[in-house]
Amino acid sequence: MDIEEKKTEFPAFNFVDGELLLVNKPYRWTSFDVVSKIRNAFKPLKLKVGHAGTLDPLATGLLIICTGKLTKKIDEYQAQEKEYTGTMILGATTPSYDMETEVDETYPIDTLTEASIRSACDAFVGEITQFPPAFSALKINGERVYEKARRGEAVEMKSRQVTISAFEITRIELPEVDFRVVCSKGTYIRSLVFDFGRILGNGAYLSKLRRTRSGDFRLEKAFEVMELSGHIKSLKENESL
Repeated sequence: MDIEEKKTEFPAFNFVDGELLLVNKPYRWTSFDVVSKIRNAFKPLKLKVGHAGTLDPLATGLLIICTGKLTKKIDEYQAQEKEYTGTMILGATTPSYDMETEVDETYPIDTLTEASIRSACDAFVGEITQFPPAFSALKINGERVYEKARRGEAVEMKSRQVTISAFEITRIELPEVDFRVVCSKGTYIRSLVFDFGRILGNGAYLSKLRRTRSGDFRLEKAFEVMELSGHIKSLKENESL
């Protein structure tokens, strides 16, 4: 017997007055790609659409999208605590602190122990200082920092204070190490992983990252981008917007 695919159940939306949409950002999409896809689904209706908290292109997971009058609350949603799960690779570093760039340094990992890896987390719980990656979307003199970094230009990054509420190791199969992090707005997980490698006297870079929570909003409740875009288009065609 054929089993029908489970269809997403959409609530009754009021996009103009304002909706908060939870979306699962796909791998290699920018946060702006998601916003553009949703915004384009409304055309020719001109509707404000924005996201509350950027995710790197190589990261996946929860992205909060606001429409209409609710875009005025984006800063409020963006300020909420975030939770991530991810995987780091020990024994190497990359200039971008993730897989966007090639490995530039390698280190032996034969002396690393499970105990030392787990205990290294303690140094990062609480209020910490970190430097954003040179390959980041921050702007200096109106230009994205990653554009300067990709041209090979030296970039001096300013440190920032962030809060790590929880940092735990969930799997160790060297060189891979899985983790879970709960942190404040503005935390760069790539920088956290890079600094984690330094604490171990080794190297580390981020290979996978997934945002699972923002405030009280969870990834389990998120829509897939194409499903949501298709639903909006169907509402438009049926003059239900």
